[in-house]
Amino acid sequence: MSNTRAVWFFVLGLTAIRLTLLGTSDLTFDEAHYWMWSECLAPSYFSKGPGVAFAIRASTAIFGATEFGVRFWSPILGAGTSLLLYYFTRRLFTATAGFWVVLVVNAIPLFNVGNLVMTIDPLSIFFWMAAMYTFWLAIERSPKFSWLCPVTGLLIGLGFLCKFTNALELVSILVVLALVPRLRREFKRPGLYLLLGAFALCTVPPIVWNEQHAWVTLAHLRSRGSLDHSLGLHPRELLGFLAAHFLFFSPFIFLGLAWAVIANWRRAHQQFKVLFLVWFGLPVFAFYFIMSINKQAAPNWDALAFLSFSVLAAAYWHERLATRSGLRKFAVGAVLVGVGLSLVALDTDSLRSMHIRISRRDPADAGRGWKSATDAVEKLRAQIESQTGERLFLIADQRDRASELSFYLRDKRVEGPGHPPVYIVESQDILNQFSFWPRYDEFVEAPPNVPPPEGEVYTEESGVNPFEGRSALYVQSSRTDDLPRNIRAAFQSTEKVATVEVLRFGVKMREWKVFLCRNYRTLPL
Repeated sequence: MSNTRAVWFFVLGLTAIRLTLLGTSDLTFDEAHYWMWSECLAPSYFSKGPGVAFAIRASTAIFGATEFGVRFWSPILGAGTSLLLYYFTRRLFTATAGFWVVLVVNAIPLFNVGNLVMTIDPLSIFFWMAAMYTFWLAIERSPKFSWLCPVTGLLIGLGFLCKFTNALELVSILVVLALVPRLRREFKRPGLYLLLGAFALCTVPPIVWNEQHAWVTLAHLRSRGSLDHSLGLHPRELLGFLAAHFLFFSPFIFLGLAWAVIANWRRAHQQFKVLFLVWFGLPVFAFYFIMSINKQAAPNWDALAFLSFSVLAAAYWHERLATRSGLRKFAVGAVLVGVGLSLVALDTDSLRSMHIRISRRDPADAGRGWKSATDAVEKLRAQIESQTGERLFLIADQRDRASELSFYLRDKRVEGPGHPPVYIVESQDILNQFSFWPRYDEFVEAPPNVPPPEGEVYTEESGVNPFEGRSALYVQSSRTDDLPRNIRAAFQSTEKVATVEVLRFGVKMREWKVFLCRNYRTLPL
């Protein structure tokens, strides 16, 4: 069987398996929040561009608002990335090296988990890989003009609309063109500027949205990178960044990648292929490496760098595997360890079946227990409503809980156009995307010829609050019964009515406190 056929069989089979697993766990809170974005499409959002929202909207339009519907594109994009990696590596080196890069990348735990959940990463990685491939094809045709230049810019732009880090691919392109003498003439040709122009068109939606919303995304990104605080040198943060890569990329695979990149550093000045691959990974990795000196970056933030690093490593080790049998055993062992860690990451119950206790918080719990906890809240709401005869609205303490409740509620009871099924606690601060959706503390224009309630004074002319006088269920995750000040002050009375607990293997996985809050009254400005 040829390498190409083997890769196709492997990728299609793995994708089929991944598709069957999409509905076996609850949505993580990021997925649930992105689903809420997809229900309210916009040019951009509080923390990211619109790409993930439009992707989820497309899949749920076909498959419905289910776990499968939300996650459908993730394994499909993973398959596309794998095939692009194969054909790109085959073009630069050999088909055998291409086979190995597909095998190794799909043994990485981070890549496996990332292709079963629908976040910004599968989209970002796919568009980065596609743009890297088309740019290589474009410079192969240099000095002839190629429409692959604007296509590359468009692909980078689409990636940017999913994850802003994709803009760093422009840095890679400019550095490659500047470092290679024969390519410097591209700065005088239209191809590069068409590439930049195509990318610039994709930046318009988030720029326009942010201009209309006080550039809130920039403030969020500064906060996310801890750049809004004083900078400092924190070696433990940097060590944590590197340690996380050893764990999430699998120790031996990450070691092999790092070794290959370091060993090829000198060759980058001699071989164009090596230079190209190094510089399509280095800007992203260096950016988050430097950031981690102050505050540790998550291992998935720089995953884009490891696409070109993986190609470089596959070619480097393939040359040496042919002559050293010991290295072949190491390579097989590294892949098997990666597969084993991937299986554990995808199903931590496999550890429990071997009577291994998970003493710390199980990361897999991010996709467990949300549906059953929401069912308990919904039953409680129905019970209280049958006793009081009053229609309750729902509030949660954080956007994570509000998003999961919104997705798993069977009766979502949207209060009006654009309203979320569950609100977060009212605040004058811009906290997340909920701050831009209709809120329960907002005033709306009063119906004509309807006088305001006697004795009421409103701060906005002709404004009324449709939630005035209504009661709500407030859900929070807390070890105490203390309520936020804005809940205690906004309602005439509050009373804890239930504690919702979700147990797994006898261990408390999720605990929510539920309060009945009676007679809402708007807070003074």
